[in-house]
Amino acid sequence: MLDYRIDTFLTLCECMNYRKTADILHISQPAVTQQIHFLENQYGQKLFAYENRRLVKTEAAVVLEKYARAAKLQERDLRQKLENSPIQVLRVGATKTIGDYYLKGDIRRYLQSPENALTLIVDNTERLLHLLEENELDFAVVEGFFDKASFDNILLRREPFVGICRKDHPFAGREVTMEELLEETIIHREDGSGTRAILEQELSGYNESLQRFRRHICISSFNIILDLVKQGFGVSFVYNILADSDPELAKFSIRGESVVREFNVVYLKYADMDEKIQLFFGRP
Repeated sequence: MLDYRIDTFLTLCECMNYRKTADILHISQPAVTQQIHFLENQYGQKLFAYENRRLVKTEAAVVLEKYARAAKLQERDLRQKLENSPIQVLRVGATKTIGDYYLKGDIRRYLQSPENALTLIVDNTERLLHLLEENELDFAVVEGFFDKASFDNILLRREPFVGICRKDHPFAGREVTMEELLEETIIHREDGSGTRAILEQELSGYNESLQRFRRHICISSFNIILDLVKQGFGVSFVYNILADSDPELAKFSIRGESVVREFNVVYLKYADMDEKIQLFFGRP
């Protein structure tokens, strides 16, 4: 069993406030301070400091936090194994493109075994990374950017990122200039989504932004985005697997640009997820 003071440390890492940590854990603020001092003495490292009256983590705390979160995840798995339950439960996260269009075959194959159970959360990259840090997921499959210093990953595939429009749109099957593109209505995902982050990065390479489009529409549902594009309300950018999912869509690209991004299996640094990842995907 992990030292109870590790839970106090992780709670403080989350809220970065001694008083709030005490309130969450229903203990006194001096008790929180005492427990943190115990860990500092145990590891021989200062874990927190104040900079301009603001509490910050030291480099040692950052390392300890990563190990501690991974250890809590491993302890949870150990408890499940000791219960000797015949049911194997996986908690998987996926971004919307991957969850709705890429993982269906893997999900069906995994669930064919009556011993396998699944919790699947489909959300944006930012939210999934937070759930990983909170030990709410075993691993997540994401297509967005993530901090590779904080998470380990396995490359699943590389996927082209393309423009989509209505089949009779002047852009259909073409390379277009940035000037042409900015005259269109752009339909994009919400802040925190992987596809929006990639689109904004590509635009920044031209010193442009979403605000420079004639009109922009933010929608968190791919189904609604596809419907609006097919109805001629604007253009969007999605992964090729999604663009190919509907015969009423046409593809286009930005002149001189060939954008390919990674689909990655992401999990907590220092956590041993090989067995679970192989179980879900049915392959090393």
